[in-house]
Amino acid sequence: MDTHADEDAHLTPSTRDWVLRAAPLPQIERIEAYFHGHGFEMHRHDTYAIGHTMSGVQSFQYGKALVNNLPGQTMVLHPDEAHDGHAGTEDGFRYRMFYLEPAMIQQVLGGKPLPFIKGGASNDPRLFRATQALLSDLNTALDPLELDDAIYDLAIALQAAAGVRKGRQSVNYAGAQRAREMLMASLEQGVSLTDLEQASDTDRWRLSRDFRVLFGTTPYRYLTLRRLDLVRHSIALGVSLSDASVMAGFSDQSHMTRHFVKTFGYPPGRWLKMLAARA
Repeated sequence: MDTHADEDAHLTPSTRDWVLRAAPLPQIERIEAYFHGHGFEMHRHDTYAIGHTMSGVQSFQYGKALVNNLPGQTMVLHPDEAHDGHAGTEDGFRYRMFYLEPAMIQQVLGGKPLPFIKGGASNDPRLFRATQALLSDLNTALDPLELDDAIYDLAIALQAAAGVRKGRQSVNYAGAQRAREMLMASLEQGVSLTDLEQASDTDRWRLSRDFRVLFGTTPYRYLTLRRLDLVRHSIALGVSLSDASVMAGFSDQSHMTRHFVKTFGYPPGRWLKMLAARA
């Protein structure tokens, strides 16, 4: 699929919503999408969602404020922060976004609290420049060293734009990282808090707090989101919703669908239709 088959396509009004998934990168999902009106319901995910509005006005409820994101700004939605999305004008909006696991940022920060950008949008030019490497060409997968440079620059820019967060207690980064690795290895069969306590050598309450500070969400939510990643990968390849649900460790399709809507703001069937609209 050629994201740039028509560079001026974003200037042409459309009423058909679509989503393009870019060339895959490790632990990063990149998309380009268009929504004419209402995009998605209130939802939250455990990744950073960082992007640029390419045309139109992208409006979303974030915290207690309505944000109107314009071309030239950088959207930065923090993990586990609820938000929705809709067009701010009748022309709709087109945007590019990448979803980045906080673990990638922690490879640079090494146990510091995750940077938080207030208001969900930033005019910081350092942050805009740092995101360009991941958003300027969605058709090309970055070279591994190029990707490492991009993640480093992004982490430093996020930290600079966010400023210092005060009042945080020390965290056990090594223990939380061991727990995260156990969760990644336990998608299909699941894992107990006792297992995570033993792996991290930390009691469950300290682990839960540290996990939130370092990776943006709780261990349970992290496991659920990684399972949903597996579901999306499977159904995009043609696996049925029911089979994909069970393969990913959900009890059944309805159980998976409830979590899918909470996480992405629309059901899996609509997601597949939007992918097909630009296939």
